[in-house]
Amino acid sequence: MSTNKQLHPVMFAGTGSDVGKSIVAAAFCRIFKQDGYSPAPFKAQNMALNSYATPEGYEIGRAQAVQAEAAGIPCHTDMNPLLLKPQSDHTSQVILHGKPIGNKNAYDYWRRGTSDIDYRREVCAAFDRLASRFNPIVMEGAGSISEINLRDTDLVNLPMACHAHADVILVGDIDRGGVFASVYGSIALQTPEDRRLIKGIIINKFRGDMRLFDEGRKMLEDICGVPVLGVIPYYKDIYIEEEDSVALAQKSMQAERGKVNVAVVMLRHLSNYTDFDALERDPRVHLFYTNNTEDIKKADIIILPGTKSTLHDLYELRRNGCAQAIVRAHREGAAVLGICGGYQMMGVEVLDPDHVEGDIERLPGLGLLPTTTTMNGDKQTRQVTCQYGKGYEIHQGETHPVGHASVSPLLHLDDGRADGYIVDGKCMGTYVHGILDNAPFVDFLLESFKDKITAGNQPFDYAAFKEEQYDKLAAHVRQYVDMEQIYNILTHHD
Repeated sequence: MSTNKQLHPVMFAGTGSDVGKSIVAAAFCRIFKQDGYSPAPFKAQNMALNSYATPEGYEIGRAQAVQAEAAGIPCHTDMNPLLLKPQSDHTSQVILHGKPIGNKNAYDYWRRGTSDIDYRREVCAAFDRLASRFNPIVMEGAGSISEINLRDTDLVNLPMACHAHADVILVGDIDRGGVFASVYGSIALQTPEDRRLIKGIIINKFRGDMRLFDEGRKMLEDICGVPVLGVIPYYKDIYIEEEDSVALAQKSMQAERGKVNVAVVMLRHLSNYTDFDALERDPRVHLFYTNNTEDIKKADIIILPGTKSTLHDLYELRRNGCAQAIVRAHREGAAVLGICGGYQMMGVEVLDPDHVEGDIERLPGLGLLPTTTTMNGDKQTRQVTCQYGKGYEIHQGETHPVGHASVSPLLHLDDGRADGYIVDGKCMGTYVHGILDNAPFVDFLLESFKDKITAGNQPFDYAAFKEEQYDKLAAHVRQYVDMEQIYNILTHHD
């Protein structure tokens, strides 16, 4: 494979949400890297609660951070210049180039001319900067490409592909049914100019005997006038961090013998749940998500995760009995770890005098840590290194010891700051996301429960595991798509 060739940008667009665009884009980031190119991911606008801090200390969607990792490069705000973090059914926090610029009502955001910021110009400029440094740009669309009522305000799909002179590959999900109608309809609803950008189709999440789709493949090509570049089977044995939390509650809640049982408390506004991916793969641990008081009783370790709305979720924990169940479980020997918003909840109180989060000005916390938190408008976003390894901060609010409580930081950061609070090995909190990706910290957390762990369950190298998974994903996709045809499309001059 010649790596001197300049490849066109490629956009993986979808017939709908959750068809697998993010994972397919990650696969191609790794494939292009393996083939000697220097790819970079790009998604003009993302809507997600699961975000990540760049090395410069800015905030982007987690999916683009994963894709950058697959490409073997540090993530950057130009890879996701616009991030919307939902705060309710109607409003979102708007993050532009990694920095929050305020909250927007969905209707106002999508109406043209209601903002003094030209979002289209901003995202196009970010793409142009990225395209000058990397080859190729692996772009991801958002939702469905056929929301024709939003065509004039669409920043992510075919208008973005048009600016980028990208070749569009349409991804359809056969597992949900109706793939012929969704693929054909997605193409048929485009303007003639946009239709010309769509150079191929990938059918994703196929189950069963591939030969049964041979005729369907030809029929799809005939009615759409676009080649089917691959049919990718559903997989179960490859683990890539997901952006959507839909499946969290389905994880097994049965306690297991011979392992440390870890309960992550399901919060309504739970964010950054990828904090627990490494722990979930650790053979010494059985991890599950729950907001059921009986399940909390079964846990050896209870983790209060990050949240986009600390006060509302704390109020809900008190209302549904989980707060009391956590305190009782801790009294009976369970360890409790709070991360970010969960750390704030573990203190004596959470204050929001300036209404940063909403209408609630004060709530008592769980009282497990002698700390108090005051919300403020300044968002802290930075990557950090501590005595256990690396992580990142994304939070609003400051937490301090209350009254005459002594200072007792959990983490000592390389920049001289202290973070978090520790009472003992069974009661602690931190602002650092990703702390559980570090084996030394996990070993410290599990130390109190080592007698429960069956012999032979060894510590876990998450970084090596992730690299192996990206390679497995790339091999899986290569096997089922026509890479030669894709490279011809990406080098062909119209």
